[in-house]
Amino acid sequence: MVKPPANSGKPWTGTDVAKLRDLAQGNTPTRAIAIKLERTPTAVADKAAVEKISLKPTNQRPYGSMR
Repeated sequence: MVKPPANSGKPWTGTDVAKLRDLAQGNTPTRAIAIKLERTPTAVADKAAVEKISLKPTNQRPYGSMR
């Protein structure tokens, strides 16, 4: 059985949300954010949606563009 992250089930603090926002703006992958915040990737994605923080990478070309 996999051990849950240390902050699993705990409420999010303002500091946690600020770190999430900073990491997302730096194009950090969701799994890496989850590891740094000691949360699950699902919890990170859910909180980002609630806080309206985009986790989509900004440095990738749109699908289908070859230029």
